[in-house]
Amino acid sequence: MYIIDRRLNPGGKSLANRQRFLRRAKAQIQRAVRQTAGDRDITDLERGGEVSIPADGVREPSFRRSGEGGVHDHILPGNKRFVEGDTVDRPPGGGGSAAGGDNGEGEDDFRFVLTRDEFLDLFLDDLELPDLAKRRVATVETQGLRRAGYTVTGSPVNLALLRSMRNALSRRIAMRRPKPEELLRLQEEIALLEKEEETSERLLELRQKLEHLEARTKRFPYIDPIDLRYRRFEPVSRPVAQAVMFCLMDVSGSMTEHMKDLAKRFYMLLYIFLTRRYKHVEIVFIRHTHEAKEVDEETFFNSPETGGTVVSSALREMQRIVEERYSPDAWNIYAAQASDGDNSPNDGTTSAALLRDVILPVCQYYAYLEVGSDSDRMQTGFINHKTSLWQTYETLQEQGANLAMRKVNHRREIYPVFRELFRRRDAEAGARVP
Repeated sequence: MYIIDRRLNPGGKSLANRQRFLRRAKAQIQRAVRQTAGDRDITDLERGGEVSIPADGVREPSFRRSGEGGVHDHILPGNKRFVEGDTVDRPPGGGGSAAGGDNGEGEDDFRFVLTRDEFLDLFLDDLELPDLAKRRVATVETQGLRRAGYTVTGSPVNLALLRSMRNALSRRIAMRRPKPEELLRLQEEIALLEKEEETSERLLELRQKLEHLEARTKRFPYIDPIDLRYRRFEPVSRPVAQAVMFCLMDVSGSMTEHMKDLAKRFYMLLYIFLTRRYKHVEIVFIRHTHEAKEVDEETFFNSPETGGTVVSSALREMQRIVEERYSPDAWNIYAAQASDGDNSPNDGTTSAALLRDVILPVCQYYAYLEVGSDSDRMQTGFINHKTSLWQTYETLQEQGANLAMRKVNHRREIYPVFRELFRRRDAEAGARVP
């Protein structure tokens, strides 16, 4: 069976040239994508779109003659003043005008349209789950093929040319197939004797020998079907690192609609990142007020439930799910919590103990996002107020807990904070398994 892809390239342009341009201008395009993403709604993030980069970023290097020194020959149409051999004075330096000078002329930015896949690939390029696959791998799946020697049958695209030619050469040597040089030498000698116009025993002998060698050449072809070898592939089982992300969201009465919107935007961005970059990451959604429960994706983002605030209820629910379904020895466990920072006064010690003694020891990474109102920004001369939950987590962080903490007050802060929480740690030796 042969499969031929006859789909047109995007926009009718050369796909190879497009990919080459993306690689060359990747840094400029990535900056433009991140700036564009900051002004988009979450629902528009997967749609691709148009980005602008400086025109200087797409220029290719080229060689040109220096304007200083050397002898230059020019053909100037309409010349009525000079003849060949005249010397023309060089204009003084600085006489040219740069683009964007006093005349107001300049050069527009280069605008480039990205597809949905290209946009997301560039946006998520430097993000990853920290320390993935440092725990024991539990799942083994067949993900691809590997080379497994050669076979005498197969598809033409898998033809091993060098191995086939080597087999053909070995067969010709073993069968003593005449070499082309030997046939050519006999033909030249016969032609020389024929020019002498005499029929001798030597000429008859050479003709018989040539006829015998030519028949032997036809009997043993240069390459035979038995010489052909094809590359053989077999399925290979590769270990796959399993990971689970726990999304803990506070939906209590103290969370305003603005705060819930910030939390949902963060989790929607996290959901896109996980589903786009990883095939074996499960996501567990937990909503909590004074009680916590595991919910599906639709309920997590859209349910209007409200109530009091007891953070330890979400941590206990996460503990229960981990014990029942996600053994720390087999799973990479991550958690992302979003809250306004308010907690029941008598729950701070319980939450700190659960997080320190139960949750963090089994987690690869724990991220806490505190959402606030746009009016919470610290003004000059005022001391920044810290919520009770922030103070609890900050104490754990100072004790060396693997806990990342950030705060956002406006939707435009979601993107940079998200990238900061999940940026690639190049300095850390963590295996990356897609």
